[in-house]
Amino acid sequence: MLSDLGYAGLALLMVAETVFPPIPSEVVLPLAGYLVEQGDLTFAGALIASTVGSLVGAVALEEAARHGGRPFAERFVRSAHQDPAKLEDAERWFRRRGWLMVLAGRCVPGVRSLVALPAGVLRMPRGQYVVLTLIGSTVWNTLLISAGYVLGSQWERVSDAIGRLSTPLVIVAGLATVALVVWRIVRARRQ
Repeated sequence: MLSDLGYAGLALLMVAETVFPPIPSEVVLPLAGYLVEQGDLTFAGALIASTVGSLVGAVALEEAARHGGRPFAERFVRSAHQDPAKLEDAERWFRRRGWLMVLAGRCVPGVRSLVALPAGVLRMPRGQYVVLTLIGSTVWNTLLISAGYVLGSQWERVSDAIGRLSTPLVIVAGLATVALVVWRIVRARRQ
């Protein structure tokens, strides 16, 4: 699909990757990076197409959660083979640090799609959601396209590395969140 449809295929794959989590960006984007390295795509074109696709998919999922509410979110989580009990935890955390969850969540495998659910159910302002999704998706897409470009014909190794790194990435994101909260509390007490 990527070879036949080029940028449009990349954008469509990224929409599908967001709406149907079993399609991993960790495979699609490094392949795009390899195609950039081969001269079949440009880096800017691949980044724009992938980011537009990510954004369209994320907004579609967020809107579905906004209109379908908690029942939609629970069905989606079950269809993605995730524990529905985690949705309640995510919503509780989202109420306090939703902006960070969207921004960082777009860079964490297995979480990328799911951040749209509490954003929609809890009705995060649309503009804020779009901007944070755009920033997070751009960072993630840049990293994976670049990795595919650097690895060239061995672009498939990116998926293996991301799989091993996903748990540490979640831990680092959690620690960064705790550090940010502590920093803000200390700063607020000093003022």
